[in-house]
Amino acid sequence: MMDWTPIVFVTFKALVLCTGMFFAIKWHYDQGKKGKEQEARAVLRAGGKVAALFVLTLLGLGLVTFFFVKMVGLEMIWP
Repeated sequence: MMDWTPIVFVTFKALVLCTGMFFAIKWHYDQGKKGKEQEARAVLRAGGKVAALFVLTLLGLGLVTFFFVKMVGLEMIWP
């Protein structure tokens, strides 16, 4: 009697896990198809915000560097 018990339980466990994985993958796939257009807009909006933040940070770093160089008294060479 103990010989078939692990076979039945392992088979049942594999069947349940495979079924759960199938439905999880199917659900995520269906969710991905549903919001493609809104997702593209959100990605573009987030990319624009990151680019604007980068430009503002670069401008701020340039200003801080400019005022630091003036304060220390270093010569700035302009081409």
